[in-house]
Amino acid sequence: MTEHITPAQGGKSLNIAIIISAVLTIAGIALWVMQLSGGMIQTGMRNFDSWGLYITMFMFFVGLSAGGLIISSIPRAFGMEGFGGISKVAVWTSICATVCAIAFVVVDMGQPFRVWELFAFSNLSSPLMWDIIVLTTYLVLSCVYLWATLRAEVGKVSQLALRVISVIALVCAVMVHTVTAWIFGLQQSHEFWYTALLGPWFVSSALVCGTALVIIVVVALRKAGYLELGQRYLVKLAKLLGAFCMVDLYFFGCDLLTAGFPAASGAEVVEMLVVGQLAPFFWVEIIGTIVTAAICFIPKLRSNGLLVGASVLAIIAIFCKRAQLLVGGFQIANLPYPGPVTEYTLTNWENGIVGAYEGMVYWPTMLEFGVAIGVIALGAFLLLLGLKKLPLKPVEGLR
Repeated sequence: MTEHITPAQGGKSLNIAIIISAVLTIAGIALWVMQLSGGMIQTGMRNFDSWGLYITMFMFFVGLSAGGLIISSIPRAFGMEGFGGISKVAVWTSICATVCAIAFVVVDMGQPFRVWELFAFSNLSSPLMWDIIVLTTYLVLSCVYLWATLRAEVGKVSQLALRVISVIALVCAVMVHTVTAWIFGLQQSHEFWYTALLGPWFVSSALVCGTALVIIVVVALRKAGYLELGQRYLVKLAKLLGAFCMVDLYFFGCDLLTAGFPAASGAEVVEMLVVGQLAPFFWVEIIGTIVTAAICFIPKLRSNGLLVGASVLAIIAIFCKRAQLLVGGFQIANLPYPGPVTEYTLTNWENGIVGAYEGMVYWPTMLEFGVAIGVIALGAFLLLLGLKKLPLKPVEGLR
């Protein structure tokens, strides 16, 4: 018998999931305190790979946050039919993912007081500061959008005002990913990052994993009895996911062709991805994205189980894409004499700069994995608590 969830009391399984996520969040905070007390040397990051799992997860969760907001805002912004009233759940999913993204920036900064310093001594010409501003605006606007949607259900906000907010939310959703891409794409010293395609590439990837996350949440809530959603709406979401996968592959293919064309300066990057150190991440991404698109486009394969499996595969593929992007940017030495080489600057330092870059430069420590799990648990806790306490169920007549 299916256990039905109500916003007021929730189901037993939901309560258990909330408790588990809360415990994991507390454990993650404890590990973060350990990191603060012992310093960033406890992580696998060093001078030559100064970004690692935390920034990878930041990019990943910024992408996850896009799907909910875009799927919710596009139909209202353009006066189109929506997806069966899932907008409130989709926006709440986006808010939770954005909180995780911001949390990963905080834990990567080493000390929480540096967040204050970032604003007190901000450099507005820095793309990093642009990203902080846009991301903060994005979170606030998502909350305003959810509030306006809830107020519109009781007639306190007009549909015109809600449509205006939808347009602003859509623009902001695209901008937050574009500005994040500029942080990497404007760094000329990194061969793998310096490309004008990085902005569209980030947006397309965000649409893939964001839509996939919404599909997983919707199927789970349907099974729990929280949502009553027609299958045709799920099919529409699946077709969107398949289209986004193909666009993402197209952008990636354009970038690889430009970089790897005979005698091109980026041929070393392509070799690193296809047959080098990052090949496992590359091929998981490519094969996973293709399989996801096939499941989404072939009608006989569009069962709920396969759609969830395809969505999970799409999220894993985009995570691999984020990982190879970040690690790949540090993998190729741009300077022949980078300075002193010790165990505090990079791994495998005993064999000099050539030996250090023969294998993977960076791999997270167990502490980093623990803190990352804690941040993810925080997002899950907020998501589940919102499903339990907030009026996120569809209201008849508001789609």
